[in-house]
Amino acid sequence: MKLNYKQFGTGEPLFIFHGLMGMLDNWQGPAKAFSSRFSVFIVDLRNHGHSPHHPDHNYDVMVDDVIELFDDLSVDSAHVLGHSMGGKMVMHMAQLHPERVQKLIVADIAPKFYPVHHQDILAGLKNVDFNTLERRSEAEPALAEYIDESGVRQFLMKSLYRPERNRFAWRFNLEAIENNIELVGEPTDDMDFSGETLFVRGGNSRYVLDDDWADIKVLFPNSQLETIEGAGHWLHAEKPEAFVEAVSRFLG
Repeated sequence: MKLNYKQFGTGEPLFIFHGLMGMLDNWQGPAKAFSSRFSVFIVDLRNHGHSPHHPDHNYDVMVDDVIELFDDLSVDSAHVLGHSMGGKMVMHMAQLHPERVQKLIVADIAPKFYPVHHQDILAGLKNVDFNTLERRSEAEPALAEYIDESGVRQFLMKSLYRPERNRFAWRFNLEAIENNIELVGEPTDDMDFSGETLFVRGGNSRYVLDDDWADIKVLFPNSQLETIEGAGHWLHAEKPEAFVEAVSRFLG
């Protein structure tokens, strides 16, 4: 699958991958900050943004897509950074293809199993009636019936677009995501990766707990942990300067 991407800057390659229901545009700020030192590629994973839609959505096929992108760009190896679902994907990529990964950065996700916890978000997305929607802002009340957090609603609404003049749609493939949602939480713990690895978590997030660290160190023995205080799961958006600083320090 040919993935959509944008490129900034020159230098060593750094690839950035978004989380579930995100897209590369969510990462333009950090990408531009990193571009003073790196050739930065922000990528739409399959079924997201401007990349193709497909019924299959799991970490094996996502890794295959990224390896294809590396080959198309003649990139032998690169630093890779992934957030949430993208973090699970880059962990799996490093485990399967360690020769293609220089340094690994995992943002607010652990390699453990996560039970499905997106039911309210999926219900809210399906509650938006595109037959009556005339303006993007009209989607928020429908989302709010199921999603309490305003920030989450605003994040999702960024993926609304007009495929034709009088109709809205989601940029992400909602059907494929819903059909494969259990696979998004699958663990990435089949093998280890000995390369240099940074786990960055939000201090207010519950995705990476202190109790997870011993298991993480077994799979990623050459890893370190940074906590961005005052940030939640979307740490790169909530505390962008602190996030960029932590990653830049790790990349040296």
